[in-house]
Amino acid sequence: MKSLSSTGRPSLLRGLALALAATASSTLAGAFPALAAETELTLGMTIEPTGLDPTIAAPVAIGQVTWQNIFEGLVTIDRNGKVQPQLARSWEISPDGLTYTFKLEDGVKFHDGEVFDSTVAKASLERARGADSVNPQKRYFASIDTIGTPDPLTLILKLKAPAGSLLYWLGWPSSSIVGTKSAADDKTTPVGTGPFRFVSWAKGDKVELAANPDYWNEAVEVKLDKVTFRFIADPQAQAAALKSGDVDAFPEFGAPELVESFKDDEKLATVIGNTELKVVAGMNNARKPFDDKRVRQALMMAIDRSVIVDGAWSGYGTPIGSHYTPNDRGYVDLTATNAYDPEKAKALLAEAGYPDGFTFTIKTPQMAYAPRSAQVMQAMFAEIGVTMNIEPTEFPAKWVQDVFKGTDYDMTIVAHAEPMDIDIYARDPYYFNYKNPAFNDVLAKIEATADTAEQDRLYGEAQKILAEDVPALYLFVMPKLGIWNKKLKGLWENEPIPSNVLTEVYWEE
Repeated sequence: MKSLSSTGRPSLLRGLALALAATASSTLAGAFPALAAETELTLGMTIEPTGLDPTIAAPVAIGQVTWQNIFEGLVTIDRNGKVQPQLARSWEISPDGLTYTFKLEDGVKFHDGEVFDSTVAKASLERARGADSVNPQKRYFASIDTIGTPDPLTLILKLKAPAGSLLYWLGWPSSSIVGTKSAADDKTTPVGTGPFRFVSWAKGDKVELAANPDYWNEAVEVKLDKVTFRFIADPQAQAAALKSGDVDAFPEFGAPELVESFKDDEKLATVIGNTELKVVAGMNNARKPFDDKRVRQALMMAIDRSVIVDGAWSGYGTPIGSHYTPNDRGYVDLTATNAYDPEKAKALLAEAGYPDGFTFTIKTPQMAYAPRSAQVMQAMFAEIGVTMNIEPTEFPAKWVQDVFKGTDYDMTIVAHAEPMDIDIYARDPYYFNYKNPAFNDVLAKIEATADTAEQDRLYGEAQKILAEDVPALYLFVMPKLGIWNKKLKGLWENEPIPSNVLTEVYWEE
């Protein structure tokens, strides 16, 4: 969805936004070579994963290579965001919501020959929730009290308290089932039950997969024999690779300012879909002056989100008023809360004791949207007397060390990719250093009920608390800018969960 800017904004800001958006849009030429073999695919990604085991590290690029390709879960999430059976063919939930009984698929083997059964599933879940676990979503397994394996094809989870989102969480990449023999080495040589096997990883360049000839799910017809993930960070290089045919698809193209250059290309399709990528400028709520809600509200009021979308992502994006996307159940449009109002922002700053503004630093990862957004924000903050210095910060290593783990920052900006992750504001610790018992109570009520209508109402309450309290500046949802060969079919147009699912991908003859 392309966002339209409002009119009547300061020409200085509009000019800055347009200047940032119009970078390097020169015509890219090159003959399109003959298609690769109809059973091979080269798929481009901007960020190379730090490892290949999604159950031990958080970066979404890991799952974008491995989830549903190499690794599978008890359940999965389909292209519409719905939970579907996978290694568990069915399940029953007790009336009190405390017992989940899964019936498992028979005849499933890992790529190394290990047989999948209830004991393997139990070992995988115990690894994810254990005391030494480094699973990025370890907290989602905290509700599990005991894991039973009465027979090889039955798995029973007994919970300490109802967890209304448990099935959904079990579909995430971090909940992938790993083998008992191979788990320790999955970071570099992943072994799963999925439709593709790992072949090789040339760091800095590519990961290669091959179709699994012994794939257990006979209902799935895999039509690709070989898949190569190519890692190309530079947007101009991405565009050139697409134009030349060196890459068949970029499901998440990294240069929105170049998208228009593909729209008249006879061989390439431009597909704009939805994502869960919420671009937010997080503040350190434990550090002055961000510990004062009036200051946070003032900074939010200083921002015209539509101008941010223009400057950061060439007009592609949807402004948001809370940590929630229009795709998510229970979404409430809260962009009118603490809406753009520089004069009111100045008054709030004066009331908070900063009539002459203040100075702070924002740490920006190198992804294009971050420095671009920061430059537009810098000009907007200057209009209310606030000086923001921009400090580039290498991502992920330096950013994770300084911001995410060390909370040594004033403000940062990053796209949060996990779906329905509004609960991050209740985590303690978390890099926002935000604490609000009322917000935590609402989230607890969501998990305590299985009534979806009640859950949606409560999600609305949670969104309203964040929009009013502003622990982070809510900017926009990034679209999925997909560009791929027109003969390539089956890639996901939308992204309910960060992924590159290849199961249904094929070349049209």
